[in-house]
Amino acid sequence: MTEFTEIADGVFVLVYPYLRVNCTLITGETGALLVDTLSTEAQARELQDAVLRVTTKPLGIVNTHFHFDHCFGNATLAGPATPIWGHRECVRELREHGREWQRSWEQELLADDERIARELGRVTLRAPDSPVEREDLIDIGGRQVRLSWHGRGHTAGDLVVRVDDVLVAGDLVEEGAPPGFADSYPLDWPETLLALSRTAGPDTVVVPGHGEIVDAEFLTIAHDELAALDWLIRDAHGDSGDVAKVAAASSLGRWGEAGLREAEHAVRRGYAQLDAATPNTIG
Repeated sequence: MTEFTEIADGVFVLVYPYLRVNCTLITGETGALLVDTLSTEAQARELQDAVLRVTTKPLGIVNTHFHFDHCFGNATLAGPATPIWGHRECVRELREHGREWQRSWEQELLADDERIARELGRVTLRAPDSPVEREDLIDIGGRQVRLSWHGRGHTAGDLVVRVDDVLVAGDLVEEGAPPGFADSYPLDWPETLLALSRTAGPDTVVVPGHGEIVDAEFLTIAHDELAALDWLIRDAHGDSGDVAKVAAASSLGRWGEAGLREAEHAVRRGYAQLDAATPNTIG
C-alpha cells in the first residue's frame, strides 16, 4: 500500500513506485492541495485512497508540467468543481496536443510495459483550468501556497510550488536519475535553476519530481552540472560537433545508457535553440 509521509507540518509526500514519481499533499484548515496526479486511472485511484487517509478536506490540484506521469490522473482525482492549476504552457500542450502526446507515449511504453501503455492510452485527459503565467498565490484555509514559474527548463512550463520551507520543484530537479531532456530547453535550464535556488534558504526542503527528498545545496550541484552541459553544447555547436561525441563528453555518462540518451537529447535540443528553431521543430 502506497502512503504519504509527512515531511513538514501539514506537508506530505508520496513516492509512487512506478518511475518513483513524487506527489505532494499540502493541508490547510479548510482545504488541501495535491501536486501531481500520476499516470493512469488505476494509479490515480490509489493516490486518491492515500489522500483520503490523510484528509477529506476539499481538494485543489496543481500540475508541475504536462508529462503523463504528472497529470494523467487529473480526470480521476478532480470533481466537476475541482480547480486545477498549471502553467499556461502546460495548459496549451494538453489542450492542443494532448491526444498526440498520449498516443506517442503509449507507443513508446509498449516495449517496456504493455499493461501501463494500454492503460495510459485509455486515460481521459483533463487539462488544468486555472493557468498560471508567472506567479499565483493560493489560500487553502488560511495557509498560503505560492505557485511560480522561473523560466524554461525540463519543459517550457515547469511550475514550482512553495509552502513555508518546502519547495516542490517537479522535474526541474531529479534525484537518482539523469535529468529528462526530451522536451527541454537545455540552454535556459541552468538560469532557471539559478533563479529557483535564490528562493531557497539553508532550511529549505526540496521535493524533486522523482526520487528522494533533497536540500538547497542539491540545487546548486544540479545547476553546475547543467551549466557545464550548456557550455559544452555552445562550444561544440560552433564546430558542428557530432551529437554522440558531445554527449559522451558530458557528465551525464555516469548514468550509463540512460544518461547518454538524455545527453544526446540535450545536445540536439541545444543545437536547435542555437539555430533559432521554433519549439515545434525542436526534436
